Amino acid sequence: MAAIAPASDGIRRLGRVLTGLATIAVTLLGLIALTFFIGRVIPIDPVLAIVGEKATQEAYDKVFYAMGLDKPVWEQFAAYTWQLLCGDFGTSFTTTRPVLTDLLTFFPATLELATLGLLLGIVLGVPAGVVSAYWHDKWPDHLIRVVGLVGYSVPIFWLGLVGLYVFYYRLGWVAGPGQIDVFYVGIVKPITNSILIDSMLRGEWTVFWNAVSHIVLPVSLIGYFSMAYLSRMTRSLMLDQLTKEYVLTARLKGASEIEVVFGHALRNAAIPLVTIIALSYGGLLEGSVLIETVFGWPGIGNYIASSLFRGDINAVLGGTFLVGAIFIVLNQLSDILYTTLDPRTRPARR
Repeated sequence: MAAIAPASDGIRRLGRVLTGLATIAVTLLGLIALTFFIGRVIPIDPVLAIVGEKATQEAYDKVFYAMGLDKPVWEQFAAYTWQLLCGDFGTSFTTTRPVLTDLLTFFPATLELATLGLLLGIVLGVPAGVVSAYWHDKWPDHLIRVVGLVGYSVPIFWLGLVGLYVFYYRLGWVAGPGQIDVFYVGIVKPITNSILIDSMLRGEWTVFWNAVSHIVLPVSLIGYFSMAYLSRMTRSLMLDQLTKEYVLTARLKGASEIEVVFGHALRNAAIPLVTIIALSYGGLLEGSVLIETVFGWPGIGNYIASSLFRGDINAVLGGTFLVGAIFIVLNQLSDILYTTLDPRTRPARR
C-alpha cells in the first residue's frame, strides 16, 4: 500500500499537468479563432491595403489569390492556424518585415514599461490597501480611497497629457516623449531590445540615464493606475480577513497588531492577491495602447494602433494574438501559484 500511494500521487500530478496543458491549448485555439474572425470582420480590405487604391484589377487579383482569399473560410482558418503554430504571423507590409520580427522588436519596450509600472503599483498599492483596511472608515481610509478613485476614474491618456505639460513643458523635470533623445539613437546596439537593459549591458550610462528620464513619467502614471486598482482590491481582501476568527484569537493570545495584520491577515490575503496581480499585469501589457500613443513609446500597443490605422491586418492580428497568449499564460501561472501557496485548494488525497 505504501508503494501504491506515491504512484497514485504521481498520476494525479500528471493528470493536473495534462489538464492544464489541454486548457491552454483549447483557450489558444479559441484565441486563434477570435483573431481570425476579427480580421474578417474589420472593414478593411487587406488586398487593397497592400496594392493600393490605384492598382490594376490584375494586380489586385494576383494578391487576392496569393493570400488564399478565394478559398472557403474553413480552409483559410486551417491555413491561418497552421501558420501561427509554425510561428509564421505573416509579413507586415508597413515595415516589410515578418510580423514576428516586429513583435520581438517592439514588445520588450512594452514589457519594461508594464513591469516597472506594476512593481511601483505593488510597492504603493498593497501597503495603502492594508492601511485603508486597518483604519476602516477613518481619515486614512477616506484619503486612500479618494486617491484611488481618481486613479481608476480619470482617463490615463488625459493624465499623460497633463503630466507632459506640467512636468516636461512647464517644469522640465522629465524628458519628453520617446524612449531616448534623438541624439542617442543608434548608440546602443540592441541585445534584448529593452533600452534600459541594453544600455546597462553595454556600459552606456549616459544613454541609460537619458532613458530613465524618459520612462519615469509614463511608469509613474501606469504605477498610479496600478496602485489605485491594487489598493482597492487589497483593502477588500484585508477587510474580509480582519473579521475572521483567527484574527480575534491571535489578539487574545497577545500577538502585536503588526503581527496580526502582516503575519496573519496579509499572509492569507496574499493568496488571492497573487491572482489579481498576475491578471493586472496582463491588463497592463494589453492596455498600454493609450499611454504608448501619448508618449510616443515604441511598444507593442503603439505598434498595433499604428498598424490598425494603416490597415496592416497581419500586424494587428499578430500583436493581438501575442498579447492574448501572454494573458492566458499569466492566468495559468497564477492558478499554479494559487495552488502552491494555498494547500487547501489542492485535490484531497484518498
